[in-house]
Amino acid sequence: MSAQTLPRQSQARGRGADVRHTFGMNAHDVLLLATAVLVGLGVVMVASASLETAERQFGVASYFVIRQLIYVILGLAIGAVVYRVPIEFWERRSVPPLFLAMLMLLLVLIPGIGREINGSMRWVPLGFANLQPSELAKLAVTIYLAGYLVRRSDEVRHAFMGFVKPIMVLAVLCVLLILEPDFGSVAVMLAIALAMLFIGGVRLWQFTVMMSVVSAIMALLAVSSPYRLQRITAFMDPWADPFASGFQLTQALIAFGRGEWLGVGLGNSIQKLFYLPEAHTDFLFSVLAEELGLAGVVAVLGLFLVVVGCAFAIARQCERQGRPFAAYLAFGIGTWIGIQAMANMAVNMGLLPTKGLTLPLMSYGGSSLVVMCAAIALLLRIAREGLPAPRAKT
Repeated sequence: MSAQTLPRQSQARGRGADVRHTFGMNAHDVLLLATAVLVGLGVVMVASASLETAERQFGVASYFVIRQLIYVILGLAIGAVVYRVPIEFWERRSVPPLFLAMLMLLLVLIPGIGREINGSMRWVPLGFANLQPSELAKLAVTIYLAGYLVRRSDEVRHAFMGFVKPIMVLAVLCVLLILEPDFGSVAVMLAIALAMLFIGGVRLWQFTVMMSVVSAIMALLAVSSPYRLQRITAFMDPWADPFASGFQLTQALIAFGRGEWLGVGLGNSIQKLFYLPEAHTDFLFSVLAEELGLAGVVAVLGLFLVVVGCAFAIARQCERQGRPFAAYLAFGIGTWIGIQAMANMAVNMGLLPTKGLTLPLMSYGGSSLVVMCAAIALLLRIAREGLPAPRAKT
């Protein structure tokens, strides 16, 4: 999808064509199937990775997997509601979700409201679960930018301020996230924003300048905090201190090594037995690699490629049908899923420093799973609205 051609091509195409996948299925059905497999596999892996930890902490081995199943049901319920809402509704109301996200991020930082876990204030307790506003913020930013690129399309493509204005809005969110701190969400959110602005037609030199500025700021933030600097140092050479700063990464790498081609078998991981911290959340992919081997890793990677490919195919179809908001939104969601999945996998394999990002649709966590279900529901709704109307029977 060309950054310069999306608005122009949209006007020239009709709503007739269906989005087709390689196997002849439409993108709606392929996306739904791939998502269902990822969620189902995620539940299985959460169960496998968390039984011993749950038994030790709560005396109930099924504690985490039961909660994950509840989150799946809640995500499906919210997704079903989102699926019934026309995309036009979100186009008309693309700004309020952004202000709601800002409010929630502010609440997290208020003592007595926000809950601190492992040194970070990222959660708002709701009694039965903890809400992580940064997940809502990613979806809100994607919806807001899709609406902005439609409303200000000429300004974005021809005026520098059209590019700067949304970046200034995002800067507020990023500051709130850094105060938590949640450096990983900042990186993902900025990546989504820059990708959407680029596809929206921003000039290449402006994009290059902003990329350079963002990269410099991110690098400065990374080295300005002792705990982030320690993570980078441990990432570069985890074996230099394998029992302290490099412990988590070395255990993850051992899991990958033990998995070999076909894995040690579902439920037979050794690293999840109190060796690998956060085995059922951030490092679920390492347990999967150990138990299912390279075959499992490739299968999961393929499923995410299918999800992201469907999102981009839906975006391309919306462009041809003259639906720019839906096109931008589908592209943004696809970029978000792809970047976060890639970042989580890279962290697990020692290719990136630890960022605290979950594996979308699979890792344990209510906020991430429920919000991602809502995002997938938006994609499915966009695809459904692009399908040709059924022919009347004669």
